[in-house]
Amino acid sequence: MATPPPATGVASPCINICRMHAPTGWCEGCLRTIDEIATWGRMDEAARSALIDRLAPRRAAWRLLQDSGAAPIQPAPRGGRR
Repeated sequence: MATPPPATGVASPCINICRMHAPTGWCEGCLRTIDEIATWGRMDEAARSALIDRLAPRRAAWRLLQDSGAAPIQPAPRGGRR
């Protein structure tokens, strides 16, 4: 039986809406860049926490883009959060 990976203290911000928004370079679901998504599994807890902290201003900018019609408004996935 395989040993499960160790639990991490910083959960992934992924909400299963995985589509990149070309003008910003952000995922429309979690607002990470493709590089941030690709390296998440190799990040230590400090790097993950720092990335999560950088998402708050992006979330505010994303809402402004949505309000202006420059970004899509999508419902949260079932079981997800918005």
